[in-house]
Amino acid sequence: MADPQSPSRNFIEADERWDNNSNSDEGAEVASSGTSLTSITSSVLRGKVEDGRVYAVYGKEEYGMPMDDSELDRIDMCHAKYYALLNKKRFLAPIGENPQKILDLGCGTGIWSMDIADMYPSADVLGVDIAPTQSEWVPPNCRFELDDIEQDWAWKENSFDFIFARDLILAVRNWPRLIDQVYEHLKPGGWVEFQCVTGLLRCDDGTLPDDSPMRQFSDAIYDSTQIFGTPIDDPTRWRGWFDERGFEDVTEVVYKLPCNPWPKDQRLKLIGAFEMENLLYGLSGMVTRLFSKALRWSPEEVEVFLVNVRKEIKNRNVHSYWPYYVVYGRKPGGPSSEEEAPPVSEAKNEAPQQHDE
Repeated sequence: MADPQSPSRNFIEADERWDNNSNSDEGAEVASSGTSLTSITSSVLRGKVEDGRVYAVYGKEEYGMPMDDSELDRIDMCHAKYYALLNKKRFLAPIGENPQKILDLGCGTGIWSMDIADMYPSADVLGVDIAPTQSEWVPPNCRFELDDIEQDWAWKENSFDFIFARDLILAVRNWPRLIDQVYEHLKPGGWVEFQCVTGLLRCDDGTLPDDSPMRQFSDAIYDSTQIFGTPIDDPTRWRGWFDERGFEDVTEVVYKLPCNPWPKDQRLKLIGAFEMENLLYGLSGMVTRLFSKALRWSPEEVEVFLVNVRKEIKNRNVHSYWPYYVVYGRKPGGPSSEEEAPPVSEAKNEAPQQHDE
């Protein structure tokens, strides 16, 4: 892992050609281009409406994100964004060429599950979520179930070759327990991989003022997720939890996800355009319930707060980014994969400094 105290390593060069006084929305335009035996066809879940958004009602704890069409569109757009961020990869773990059973935790729209099912026709791919938001048109080796992954799993232990989870933001309150269940249900030699954006805003060149709206937004997310019980910086502890549980070959790779198209590099510029679109049109859904429950803000107060945040999101003179964590490891035993894990130096980003409390 890169030295967290060396922000100059893998420094992203900004595109100085951009005139921030322009009102162009170029970036947005580019981006626009129970038990585990419950069936996905269940009519029990209809969700509930809060402040104009629909939320899932299944599961023991409240989930902070909505489950309506706007949120599902955002999730699918993020799927494309992360594919570009990981250099056209869906995951990094060296799982081999012939996995038999793959589990996708918190699968959302099911888009990752379906892509993986197409990539590995040999595998039985199972996607699990608390909301019935997946497509009915799926590859023959892909299926979906309703389940609260923080409850006891009913699947057979030692049965999965690969267990994957991405962006379980505001969803998991006990990561060590979840990791323990992952360990018990992986086959010996099986792999686990977690991916997530942390929401801990970073900047390497001093262009993000301490009192900026985006900095205040990041601080509010940090504070509110602590109260909500789903700390936004939990991904920074995944590697330690994997090690403690006994996983081997644990690898952490941290990418820098630009908040808008400020980088000079064309791939990172496109990723920044995706993220700007994600933020401009997804902010309300991301934080309205969170800030209401944790900070006791009214929906109107949330929207007023987000006005200046949205303005700064479009400011390409502010070179901010989110750290995106990818952590994977192997359960001991079983045949080892012949593939080698990608060296950490391949990561385009480094581990950020810890959040200043």
